[in-house]
Amino acid sequence: MSDCGHDHSIDRLAQHKADGGRLLAALAVIVVFMVLEVIGGLLSGSLALLADAAHMMTDAFALALAATAHRMSARPANGRLHFGYRRIQVIAAFVNGIALVALMAWIVYEAVRRSIQPVEVAWAPMLVIAALGLAANGVAFRLLHNAGDHNINIKGAMLHVASDLLGSIAAIAAAVTIWLTGWTRIDPILSVFVAALIARSAVKLLKETTHILLEGAPAHIDAKRMENELADLSPDIENVHSVKIWQLTPDQLRLTLHARVKNSAVSEEALELLKRTLDERYGIRESTIQIETCTHCPDHAALETRSGGATVHSLHGHGHSHGPTHGTVATAQ
Repeated sequence: MSDCGHDHSIDRLAQHKADGGRLLAALAVIVVFMVLEVIGGLLSGSLALLADAAHMMTDAFALALAATAHRMSARPANGRLHFGYRRIQVIAAFVNGIALVALMAWIVYEAVRRSIQPVEVAWAPMLVIAALGLAANGVAFRLLHNAGDHNINIKGAMLHVASDLLGSIAAIAAAVTIWLTGWTRIDPILSVFVAALIARSAVKLLKETTHILLEGAPAHIDAKRMENELADLSPDIENVHSVKIWQLTPDQLRLTLHARVKNSAVSEEALELLKRTLDERYGIRESTIQIETCTHCPDHAALETRSGGATVHSLHGHGHSHGPTHGTVATAQ
């Protein structure tokens, strides 16, 4: 039986090490080309190139932060931090989201200033260095892309690299336009376009990380539907209620629920069935399940006692022992 989820620990450790290696490799690539773009931006006078260099600088910061958080998240749990440092990767992603917003604001400010007072741009070095930057960002993005699907910390760093990839493309387009037409205002215009794309990614990242930090349920799981499906697993399970799901990280879900069974003789079988289904169907490998054989939920009764005998409302007939009465308990906050 895999109800404690320990059989997945070896795979997670291997994945963790692989992801850490990708972060460090991407960081090395970005730092080298960041230095080249800063030099090129200063020599050419290009805002698009300097904006791209600024992207790379924040990318380097984001990747360093992500790598540090990734390493710290592997530290074991202790008596004070029962889940260890796993959620530090969510905090790092949240910080990276804020950094993306700050970067966007700076680019917009500089674009407006340069639209009012155009600056001479040397298109040749701008084009060469932007092309090199594009190659560097492409390598870094490739390194992080697969890991970003399951790790929100790496996803935050990957969004920085993706925005910089767009910045490099904008810088190349601006350089070619200036070369062919001499129109230097294309430089700040394309920079604003990149800033708008950054804003979209930043807002999405901030919403996702804030939802996790607020103990929000995963978007891909319908708690009510899960409640009904679990109750229908066996005729020995009378109902399932008080379902609460949250995320330590997007790939590490936690759940608590109450399950009422017909009698104590079937408690162990019902517990094994619920644990196995949560793991195989929903990917929830660590859960706490309260098996009840009494007519009323003990938590419900305790809440009524604390409220001085006042009626505490519940959903869908919670507390009845027969029929499809799947519900959740109202709790005091």
